[in-house]
Parts: sequence; C-alpha cells; structure tokens
Amino acid sequence: MSSSLGQKLKVHVFGQSHSRGLGVVMDGFPAGEEIDMDRVRAFLLRRSGGKEKGAHSTAREESDEPEILSGLLGSKTCGAPLCAIFANDDARGEDYENLSLVPRPSHADYAAFVKHGGQNDRRGGGHFSGRLTLPLCFAGAVCLQALERKGVSVDARIASIENINDDPFDWESAKKFYSDDFPTASREASEKMRRAIEEAAAQGDSVGGTIECCVRGLRAGLGSPFFDTVEGRLAQALFAIPAVKGVEFGAGFGAAAMRGSACNDPFFMEEGRIKTRANNSGGAQGGLTNGMPVVFRTAFKPTPSILIPQESLRLDDGTSVTAHIKGRHDSCVVPRALPAVIAAAAIVALDLILEEEGSRFYDR
Repeated sequence: MSSSLGQKLKVHVFGQSHSRGLGVVMDGFPAGEEIDMDRVRAFLLRRSGGKEKGAHSTAREESDEPEILSGLLGSKTCGAPLCAIFANDDARGEDYENLSLVPRPSHADYAAFVKHGGQNDRRGGGHFSGRLTLPLCFAGAVCLQALERKGVSVDARIASIENINDDPFDWESAKKFYSDDFPTASREASEKMRRAIEEAAAQGDSVGGTIECCVRGLRAGLGSPFFDTVEGRLAQALFAIPAVKGVEFGAGFGAAAMRGSACNDPFFMEEGRIKTRANNSGGAQGGLTNGMPVVFRTAFKPTPSILIPQESLRLDDGTSVTAHIKGRHDSCVVPRALPAVIAAAAIVALDLILEEEGSRFYDR
C-alpha cells in the first residue's frame, strides 16, 4: 500500500489530520527490544515544536500521547506488530468549510479531489497532512533505540532557512549543535534564521529551507544496486514527508561542478578500519553503504498555507475565486520537520540492518 514503507520492517501509517485519530503499525520489529517511552515522548515533543513554540509552529495543541495497542509486554517488544494510536483532540474542521470546493494553491487538494472523485477529506489536508509525521516519528523514535544498541546513531541539523546558510559542519568531529530545539553549527546563523521566519510570519507569508542528516555506524555493504539502493530507499521515505521537494547525498548537485580528482573519495586505513579521506559520495557507492557516515540534505518548500490571499477556482463550476486560508499553520516547517527526517532515516537504517542480519540481529 502507498502508506507503507520497508521490506523486513514494514511501517504503515494511517489516519487523517482531522479524523478521530491516527496511528502506526510496525510489523517485523525485533522482539525483546527495551523501549523507553519517556525517550519516545521527548522525541515526539520535538516534532510538536517543544514546550515553548516559536513563530514557525502551528497553534494547534495536541497531547500527542501514544496509546500502545499491541506489540509490547511491559517495556519490551514481543514480536507482534507494534501498534500505536494518537487522538486528535484539537481538530477544527470548520476552518476548512470555505475551501471545500476551492483547492489551496500548492496543496494536494486538487490532485486528491481528482484521484478520489471528490470524496477525499480536505480538512487540514486529510491523509496528506503534516500531522501524519506524528506516527512516522513514533516509529522512528522506537527504531532509534534499537539502532543505538547496534552502535548506529542518526542526527540532523538545520542547514539553511530561505537564503541563510549554516556554517559547514564536519559530522566526523561529532561537534555539538548550538541548541537542541533549533540545531545549527553557528549561533549567528541560528539567530538570522529565526528572524527570517518571524518576519515571514508577520507578513502572513512563509519560508522554506534544508535539513542535513547523518547516519553514523552503518557497516559497509548494506543495500542493493540499481532499483533498491540505499539512496533510493532513503529518498522514498523522505519524500513521504509533506513539503519535501529535493534530496541530495554527499556533494549532491555540487558534484556536477567538480572534477573527478576533487570529487573522488580516496581510501586509507585508520586503526584497522577502511575509511575515505573525503565523503563526497555521502557514505554510499553503487547503492551500497561504504562504512562512512551516510550524509544527505533534504529541501523543504515554503509552507503553502499562508494568510496572503491567493488565486484559485471552484472545482464545481471553474469560477475564479480568491482563496483565503484560515486555520493554524507553520510559517516554516523545517524546525518541526527535522525529527521527521531523523525518523525516516532511522526506519530505513534499521530495515537495512534487519534485511542483512535477519535473526543474527539478536546477537549483540
């Protein structure tokens, strides 16, 4: 199904932005894994914008408390599908009544209207809403704990907002970020980014940006060539996050302007481990991991829900109208999307390991 991800670990998300609730089913997650629910809740809090939301965050207030229906015995996974649901207690469908037949520019409204014959739930984007990143983040938070015990970590930073770029960051050096809620290498860049978001919000507009993510600790040889590459599997998961419009690995599009002598990653031995001098490949070659950190960047478009009136039309008669979008929306999705990027990468990383190790996953 289109709402499912993975091969050995199958993750299925369900629900809508304004339905009674939404949730996730994780089938194939290893049994016997200790799950710290406090750490899961802390990760979900990052997605909701934290305790003190900034100008970028929606005013929607949900508890985001997971209710575990199956898959846990006490605090350990039992091998059955792990299912968690979340209630939508602060849904306000009335905000979308004036747009029932008026597609919002750059939303999925029109395409979904055509695909589902007008029967799609348009409240808050329905199944296409960013709210669906909540069950995705739950799955990712659970996977992160299993990965940690395998020596694999996943982290991310805000690389840019609008035209403001963070300082270069060396993932091998394991430096700390300036802050946890708005992670950047540079304090100055962080402050400029925050101001750009606040200025856009004050004008009823929005901004986009990029997130750089790194998966460390994956051994060489994971993945498959051609149609099932490490990059392809990550991209599939990342493009499920609403507002993602681009993904690049390592040097990415910048490699097109480089010569081979500069772009190649020479091999060397360090403390018995084969490494590369540079990581322009982003930790993957031939569709397989090469043992270096898997580094990629994800581009997010500006939030299409803005307060500025926009041109649209009525789907019943084609009449031109002006769309006035109400509701509670992010002026920049990037800070709250960051844990979703981490979650997507964690799910894929664990799936790759399970695919390779199978029952040997339990041999720690």
